[in-house]
Amino acid sequence: MTILDVRTTGRCEFVDVTRQVQQCVSASGIEQGLCVCFVPHTTAAVTIQENADPDVTRDLDYKLSDLIPQHDREFRHSEGNSDAHLKSSVLGASQTLLVSDGRLVLGTWQAIYFAEFDGPRHRRMHVQVMADPSTSR
Repeated sequence: MTILDVRTTGRCEFVDVTRQVQQCVSASGIEQGLCVCFVPHTTAAVTIQENADPDVTRDLDYKLSDLIPQHDREFRHSEGNSDAHLKSSVLGASQTLLVSDGRLVLGTWQAIYFAEFDGPRHRRMHVQVMADPSTSR
């Protein structure tokens, strides 16, 4: 397992970590298998989204903030970051990707994004690459 360091500079931010995850896959030497990306934080997430147009992640942030505003008088969590916890739950703490020929299987416009909802912070993302048991004979 590899732990990636992710530093965020804003309260809500999407950081493209595709290159770093692919480096983990390449370093593993695994040709066929799975790559699991896991974020061990309750106010951050990992998602797969379009990387060709930065407005896509901007729109995602906008709509999440519209649906789950930072300040809601019904929130009771004393730290004031209930919205970050909810956004993290909506996107999720992990993504599992296929590995084929030593490369992540992603669509032409797809990228892996670390999603920050309570920054800026210094965060971690765990990456585990596992071989397909049927190919390790």
